Amino acid sequence: MIQVDKITKRFGPITAADQIEFEVQRGEVLGFLGPNGAGKSTTMKILTCFLAPDSGTARVGGHDILQDPIAVRRAVGYVPENAPLYDDMTVASFLGFVCEVRGIPGTEARAAIDRVLSQCALQGVEHQTIDTLSKGYKRRVGLAQAFLHDPDILILDEPTDGLDPNQKHDVRELIRGMGQDKCIIISTHILEEVDAVCSRAIIIAQGRVLADATPAELKAKGDGKLETFFRRITLGDLVPAGGAA
Repeated sequence: MIQVDKITKRFGPITAADQIEFEVQRGEVLGFLGPNGAGKSTTMKILTCFLAPDSGTARVGGHDILQDPIAVRRAVGYVPENAPLYDDMTVASFLGFVCEVRGIPGTEARAAIDRVLSQCALQGVEHQTIDTLSKGYKRRVGLAQAFLHDPDILILDEPTDGLDPNQKHDVRELIRGMGQDKCIIISTHILEEVDAVCSRAIIIAQGRVLADATPAELKAKGDGKLETFFRRITLGDLVPAGGAA
């Protein structure tokens, strides 16, 4: 459902994405793992058509990000790193607004809102204005807007950022359940998140894909610890031969 073909993006002298290529299919939850500044968010912004690559391209849900960006945006549910919200709107009115933008008609919109309020455990705050919510609840509103149109593809940048341990558990369970019939990419620098949620993981550093395997396979390369392999490869102790490890 997602095919990334040698995407490169530079910001002045900094290469944020360097010939990145990978594929993700339906039924996969791909963890996009890397240290801060690795290029994770840049790649996600390119896949969701918020940034254009300097070279390379990608197909998302069968649509080319350069040739048909509107179709890509329709096909994807996206949670950016700092999801923009309208603080003066209530949760319910904000989700209703997103339904209008998405072209979800009235009766279907009410059902969609009820569904995501339940999925994201927002029923108790739906009539509060967003500016009164905690950081964790705001993050859940950001997730809810991405789920409204029930997309087949979800791209989630740091989806559990700001959540307490119980909320993280609930969101991870939700993503794991959705991953059975959707195509999901989540970016994170939290190693336990990859273990808890992902069926596959890519490690990226300095804009380059260094490893692409299941979490179990990556742990095996780090003497049974994902953290060990992650530190080795991102700090330069391991150099992938002929591409990703």
